[in-house]
Amino acid sequence: MTPSGADPAGATVWVVIPTYNEAANLVPIVTGALEALRSGAHSDYRVLVVDDDSPDGTGELAQELADRSEHVEVLHRPAKDGLGQAYLAGFAKALAGGAQLVLEMDADFSHDPADIPRLIAATGEADLALGSRYVAGGRVEQWGALRRFVSRGGTLYARAVLGVAVRDLTGGFKCFRRELLEALDLETVRSQGYTFQIELTHRALERGFRVVEIPIVFRDRRAGESKMSARIALEAAYLVPRIRRDGRR
Repeated sequence: MTPSGADPAGATVWVVIPTYNEAANLVPIVTGALEALRSGAHSDYRVLVVDDDSPDGTGELAQELADRSEHVEVLHRPAKDGLGQAYLAGFAKALAGGAQLVLEMDADFSHDPADIPRLIAATGEADLALGSRYVAGGRVEQWGALRRFVSRGGTLYARAVLGVAVRDLTGGFKCFRRELLEALDLETVRSQGYTFQIELTHRALERGFRVVEIPIVFRDRRAGESKMSARIALEAAYLVPRIRRDGRR
């Protein structure tokens, strides 16, 4: 297990935000992330937008932000290739850039940028801080009954199959310490969507790293269309047993 007691205040922090057709949300989400990082008194931070050639111009907007701020970078990918692969590409760029802490978050304001300092602070005692909807103080707002059922059911199913205590395995608002990401064999991760989030957290637990859940309020996207689909939910149900088998090997 890696040491977890270091103060992350002086660390290089990267926030990775994957995008596809998020033009309506991009500028305010990046602005919010930058404000949150500044409020935490971090002297060296980056917001990395990973855009999969969005046809709505998200990539161009991100490039304009990067051209105006040294704290914003853009990774332009040639085509839509799945959320998991976008995150992996972003993690690789952040690590190559010297990141000591790497956060991942959605671009649609389901994750509140104001919670970024809380996740960073939690890595003073843990290797992975996970924004959790399903611990005391956390909750979901603005979702219908069906989506709540799918999310809760998916998490309960994954917890049962994998035998872990983490209550929000499908959550995608996380802060990783560098040592953890380097230990996860990221080049072997092929999962997408819900399963990607489940697999990374499970790998962290399997390798003996400490994971903590920080309560967050999760809201429906502010603008644009949801990327969630029945296919992604079915993929998670099908692939979770594979994650367990791979972990045992």
